[in-house]
Amino acid sequence: MRAAGGSVRAELWGRLAASDPGLLRFTAGLRTVTSIALTLAVLAALRADVTHLVAGAITAMVATFAIREKQRTQQAVTLALGLPTALASMSLGALLSSRVVIGDLFFVALIFCAVYGRRFGDRGTALGLIGFQIYFVSLFVHATVPALPGLYLAITVAFGCAALARFALVRQTPAGILGALRGAFRARFAQLVAAQAELLDAGPDELDKVVQEVRVRTARLHETALLIQGRLTDGTSDEAVARLVQRRIADAEIAAERLGLLLLTARGEQRADTLTLHLPGAHLPSPAPAPVRDESSERLRLDLEALRLLVLRPAGPRSGTALAQLRNRLLGYREEENLPDASSAVQDVFRGVGETARAVLGLRIAMDGPQDESDDTPATSRSREELDAEDAAIEGAEEDEREAAEPTGLRRPTTRAAVQVAVGSSLAIVGGEFLSAQRWYWAVLTCWIVFINTASTGEILVKGYRRLLGTVLGVVAGIGLAGLVGHHTWTAFGLVLLFIFAMFYSAPLSYTLMSFFVTAMLGLLYTLLNTYSLDVLVLRIEETALGAVCGVIAAAVVLPVHTDRRTDELLVTTLDRLADVTRASADQLSGAPPTDLVEKARDLDQALADLAAAVQPLTHPITPLRSRRDTARYVVALLETCAYHARSLAATAELLPTHPAIAADPRLRGAGERIVHNIEAIAAQVAGREPAPGIETGPSIAAMLKPGTLGAPRYGRVTDRVLRHLQRLDEAVAGLARPLEVPVRSRAG
Repeated sequence: MRAAGGSVRAELWGRLAASDPGLLRFTAGLRTVTSIALTLAVLAALRADVTHLVAGAITAMVATFAIREKQRTQQAVTLALGLPTALASMSLGALLSSRVVIGDLFFVALIFCAVYGRRFGDRGTALGLIGFQIYFVSLFVHATVPALPGLYLAITVAFGCAALARFALVRQTPAGILGALRGAFRARFAQLVAAQAELLDAGPDELDKVVQEVRVRTARLHETALLIQGRLTDGTSDEAVARLVQRRIADAEIAAERLGLLLLTARGEQRADTLTLHLPGAHLPSPAPAPVRDESSERLRLDLEALRLLVLRPAGPRSGTALAQLRNRLLGYREEENLPDASSAVQDVFRGVGETARAVLGLRIAMDGPQDESDDTPATSRSREELDAEDAAIEGAEEDEREAAEPTGLRRPTTRAAVQVAVGSSLAIVGGEFLSAQRWYWAVLTCWIVFINTASTGEILVKGYRRLLGTVLGVVAGIGLAGLVGHHTWTAFGLVLLFIFAMFYSAPLSYTLMSFFVTAMLGLLYTLLNTYSLDVLVLRIEETALGAVCGVIAAAVVLPVHTDRRTDELLVTTLDRLADVTRASADQLSGAPPTDLVEKARDLDQALADLAAAVQPLTHPITPLRSRRDTARYVVALLETCAYHARSLAATAELLPTHPAIAADPRLRGAGERIVHNIEAIAAQVAGREPAPGIETGPSIAAMLKPGTLGAPRYGRVTDRVLRHLQRLDEAVAGLARPLEVPVRSRAG
């Protein structure tokens, strides 16, 4: 029973880790709630009144979520600097409360400085946020000069409790966060394998649904890989370890995606296209009329479950010999003599299982250190030797340092955003005063918030719409809660804590949901301050709508960055990164000296992630232009396909010194030149460079590399895979020409 209970707990913990990678959302919510609860407890013990309790609670929340540095010493310094910033902001708010014009002008100047401070990194962002939010608190609680001593005490207590929660009660270290992200990667990897296994049993009517689940879980695995990438430098002991983990994460991600493609191919009558895993509604290979139930397929079902367990279960003495036996069996499929008697497509799946098991072994060694080798079979020993050789090659690779030119003046994003927010806030103050002389600041707050983490007019429009929708729903909830809670102070504060946790937990998932919890919480705070009424909550909707409109107007009129321009810039950056990876991989496969290909591939992944976020306004359901929405989705899906093949080429190129089945072939440089030329031609067309050359089409990559000429490669399955990736990359790049209106010219063989 204890074993069964432990298994259930492990399964539930794995699901939680997979849904919240690194438990980042859970920890953020828990730390904030702990900070606020401590503040309320201390202030209650000091017999503070409700106004000071509310001010302390909001200050504790701000002092907790504003700090974003990764190193604890940096967090401590920023928190220490935040206290005098908060005290000064509260003092100015109280002093200027009776001077309407001067106070409004100062508020606009403060908003400009707070946004401009983002150019100075996480610390500048945090101090600007603290200064703005505490000034907002002074307006919310109607701070006056006589009330300042009590407010100073509340702020000081709040910062002290925020420090206690951060550094003692809900601690997080860079190494601990990275370790939790590793666990999340394993959990999401296992979920992806489970979804892929369902492809074997899905009937024709179920296949679309199962493939969509595979798409979602593939995207989640990639999301976790990017999170790990952002934490490696701070969370590992040295650069060599970071590079090794980075490479093994990339290997596992590539192997998992390839396994899904092989399974799709085995279910259909033709080879599956990589685009299938990235574009909803993409054409699927014609499936078999019913799932196959022969000996090899049953064996494959068992092996996929074994692979899932191998991914999920931690290695160590407690795992016993059963896990080692599973690992040995799966790694054995890398040897031709161990493959079952089946069709070539099904044999390819078994090979994919073997390669994925090898990637899992490499992941375990990189993350958990050396493993017990006493139960190794010859196939497992060979895999270890290959991994050791690759590790040595990774440690010797040179890192490519690249510095981008920094824009200056009004072209700098922080300066542009600061001017836009200042103008939008000025409009919000004027409009808000007409709506309410007491609560005009809600419009300013909304205008401020819609500019956070946005870079184009379209993003601001969508964010404003989501905030307004969440506010309306929150007002409805607030009306009901105010009636239920009444003046039960501690019940209301308990619900406030619950909503704050939900707000932080849901923020990365749904901005609408986060706005709902914020508004419901504010309804409770109004109740506590004895200022609640239906008119107040309706006014909240009106001020929110006004603030969103003012933000959109400022973004559209003042130094605008139109969504098309923003997405075109990011598209060019993504294409440039794709060209870098393709060129470097082809050169290295042709015999050039090694470079840090994995780092280049991760730069490509980050550029593509930025592009995918920027096109959300174009693909949002409220977008009226459906053809443009479909084009944006298609282009991003094609680029994700290109990125998969480019990552695979980069990973294969780094195997050159160690893998017996791969040899450098000088002709691959020529094969890659056409792909790189086409990528650069598309980038030139998007960027509007003159003259913009058209892309070239012609013989397939495989036809260009006919065997028998000087320097022919040693052909093997890995070498064939290189050609296949080059061919698919060539086709995907050519596919970008039509939606981006790039001219095509054919070149004879």
